[in-house]
Amino acid sequence: MPRSHEKGPRRIGTDTSKTRAALLDAVEKLMLEEGYASVSSRRVAAKAGLKPQLVYYYFRTMDDLFLAVFRRRAEQGLKRQTLAMASVQPLWALWDLSRDPRGTALTMEFIALANHRKAIRAEIASAAERFRAEQLEGLKAVLGRYGISAEHCPPVVFAVLLSSISRFLVIERVTLGMSTGHVETVTFVEDYLSRLEGERQLPSMRAMRVK
Repeated sequence: MPRSHEKGPRRIGTDTSKTRAALLDAVEKLMLEEGYASVSSRRVAAKAGLKPQLVYYYFRTMDDLFLAVFRRRAEQGLKRQTLAMASVQPLWALWDLSRDPRGTALTMEFIALANHRKAIRAEIASAAERFRAEQLEGLKAVLGRYGISAEHCPPVVFAVLLSSISRFLVIERVTLGMSTGHVETVTFVEDYLSRLEGERQLPSMRAMRVK
């Protein structure tokens, strides 16, 4: 990579430009289709149908590009979670949100990337803590409304179990092609949610697009 790409105030393009958004979209597609290791400035530009030099018009380094992709996803996730917690069936909405296979696959790629990039690891940890903190605030109110005390089921335990079960099932199915026990586990969780909130009334949160 030329040194001019790494030093100096190189980024000029605005954060709201369509070209910048196209570059972020291209990175996501490459990560999902071929993994983070396939992402290079030339491949990103080709995927977006743009000239390679435009990558460094918007981003000083590839790490900056990866961080922009992650931050956009993190903000979208927070907005979806806020909508979920404000819905008439927040637990159903959270369950559906955490079962998004695309989101889970992308998160796993970022975690793999973070093993080699300290800046990205720190960003993921910070975003995850913020996500969990906001989730816990909502769950305290929701579980209390359903008569579930913190002693009986601490909100933090509920949050970890709900997200861990759903995401692990996605990882097994998408990454390994495994499905043993999946139907039974999903049925068990959804029966419990039905006892708390009734049968699912809302369309899946996974279908929502948040700008």
